[in-house]
Amino acid sequence: MVELAQVPLAIIFIGSLAVFFLAIEAGHLIGSKVEKGANVATLEASVLGLLALIIGFTFSMALNRFEARREALVNEANAIETAVLRARLLPAPYGEESLELFKDYVRIRVSLAESEPNLDAAAQALRRSRELQETLWRKAQAAAAKDNAVVPTGLYIQALNETFNNQKKRLTIISNRVPNIVFVGLYCVAVAALWLTGYASALDRRRWRLPTYVACVLVAGVIFLIQDLDRPTEGFISISERPMLDTQQALERYLSQDASAPSLPGPLKPRR
Repeated sequence: MVELAQVPLAIIFIGSLAVFFLAIEAGHLIGSKVEKGANVATLEASVLGLLALIIGFTFSMALNRFEARREALVNEANAIETAVLRARLLPAPYGEESLELFKDYVRIRVSLAESEPNLDAAAQALRRSRELQETLWRKAQAAAAKDNAVVPTGLYIQALNETFNNQKKRLTIISNRVPNIVFVGLYCVAVAALWLTGYASALDRRRWRLPTYVACVLVAGVIFLIQDLDRPTEGFISISERPMLDTQQALERYLSQDASAPSLPGPLKPRR
């Protein structure tokens, strides 16, 4: 079975139009050869109602997943910023080193959204982010060995663990899409409904064929919209990376503030 998530959106829209037009023309051709036919208006309305129900159900699934991805992005950005703030409280040199690692980590998380359509680039970015996670955890262990107080080292470890968990949750949600079988069922019902519409238009000689073409374009457009919602990094509907970019700017601001902060004088040596 073809994985629709791997097919470009433009091809999906054009292919949907072509299939739906063929279904209408096939129904109209068969209906035009029938001299006397039963009234299919009731059956046509029932199938179109079923199509509307399935479209609404699929649209709801895609929209819920879209909202979950956006919420996961906000949660991850907030978790990273909390960990960054607590990293500033670590004893030297672990605080400064952790902030530098977080700088690279956030940069990779921002670039991951752009590289997700490219599977190789996305895999490389994920591998690099896991390496940074391991380095950050080792820095936290070293800081805990030096100062095992609950505040601030313990709170930082807790925030760091929450950051890693939120990344895992976000990656899981991004890969959670509308099942392929749902779209296959949607296409089957759409083809049947449009075929029946073309058939009914041929039976009723007074019916104009233009409304069936309009319905064809509308159904293809709605399916295109659902597919667009189900792809977080492609198409016209995308999730803004503003929360992660704000976290990146805040991290750079913290680094500049810590670099410009005057160092505290050491203890005075007694005079001899």
